[in-house]
Amino acid sequence: MPLQVSNYSWQQTSTAVFISVPLRGVSVRDADVFCTENYLKVNCPPFLFEVFLYAPIDDESSKAKIGNNTVVFTLHKKEAAMWETLSLSGVDKEMMQRIREKSILQAQERAKEAMEAKAVARREDQKYTLNVMMKIEEEERKKIEDMKENERIKATKELEAWKECQRKAEELKIIQREEKLYHQEKQMEEKRKKLKHKCLTGNSASKNFATKGRNSGNIFFEKLKEDNIPAPRSVGSIKISFTPRVFPTALRESQVAEEEEWLHKQAEARRAMNTDIPELSDLKEEEKNPEWLKDKGNRLFATENYLAAINAYNLAIRLNNKIPLLYLNRAACHLKLKNLHKAIEDSSKALEILTPPVADNANARMKAHIRRGTAFCQLELYVEGLQDYEAALKIDPSNKIVQNDAEKIRNIIQGTELESK
Repeated sequence: MPLQVSNYSWQQTSTAVFISVPLRGVSVRDADVFCTENYLKVNCPPFLFEVFLYAPIDDESSKAKIGNNTVVFTLHKKEAAMWETLSLSGVDKEMMQRIREKSILQAQERAKEAMEAKAVARREDQKYTLNVMMKIEEEERKKIEDMKENERIKATKELEAWKECQRKAEELKIIQREEKLYHQEKQMEEKRKKLKHKCLTGNSASKNFATKGRNSGNIFFEKLKEDNIPAPRSVGSIKISFTPRVFPTALRESQVAEEEEWLHKQAEARRAMNTDIPELSDLKEEEKNPEWLKDKGNRLFATENYLAAINAYNLAIRLNNKIPLLYLNRAACHLKLKNLHKAIEDSSKALEILTPPVADNANARMKAHIRRGTAFCQLELYVEGLQDYEAALKIDPSNKIVQNDAEKIRNIIQGTELESK
């Protein structure tokens, strides 16, 4: 059985009660303090101290201090008054048990309310955090939309400026052409006037001397005939134009069937347009042109804005997925951003479209092999990379840069093999 502590001391004021309970060997870790508005208990085996308070206290503001083998309580009264005694008098066991049970229920209710308040506070914190995150995301989205709008306005202004320059250049050409025609007509008019004046002068001379002798008349007639003889024709050159060919090779050396197939595929690619895209609803007509989007992507690539360039190429590919340069240029952007697998995928797609292999697409095929080979090498797949570089050398054997890069890859492969041995 626990030992009841009875040698405690207490003092009071009108607003507080101070209790000092001596407990030998007491520590914060071992002491169990339980306090409600009418009941106070300290359990520190083998000691037990409990008191049924004379009047209610404010247990939330009351304090207990443990140290120096003593527990000191500072209990704040709910009503300012002086107590006659510390504990109730005439309390039997049943009443003690009821007070204990009531105190335990009060403590449980208070703990439950504290947990619910804590849960409400946690939910409020989560709600506030969610609102803050949504606000941040909304600001980021608005910022991105503003950037896109500014980019679109900038591109529109550039296009309008280019159109204005083209219009002014065309107007200048028309003015120059009209001035040239005006000067030519003026020169022709002057020539006609001179010729008319010359003819009138000759006729009047013939009439003045018509009464003279036959010989004299014949002499002036011969002179007039000589004056009317036209001048010799001026020296000129005749321009001869030949039928233009798309491919630079001579007809006897070209592969006519493959060239015709390539031209047919290019014509189909230019005709293939997918206009059923929701993003096209707010674009101008010139902005729905894949070639315009390709040029825009090239300008963005030149300014090192690779993500925006990829977006331009993506929309162009959705409009027309038969243009190999779109995949080829997007592969270059992925290489800059270290998206190596995507660079390989786009280069392979470009090579798939660049068929059959003809002189007109040789340069594009070489670039596709080099970019795919570069991506393979950055992934440390040197054998696959060397295969692409060798394919590029077959297209342009005299390219020194490709030759040097291929030689470096061979040296890396040989060094890897020696280390593995």
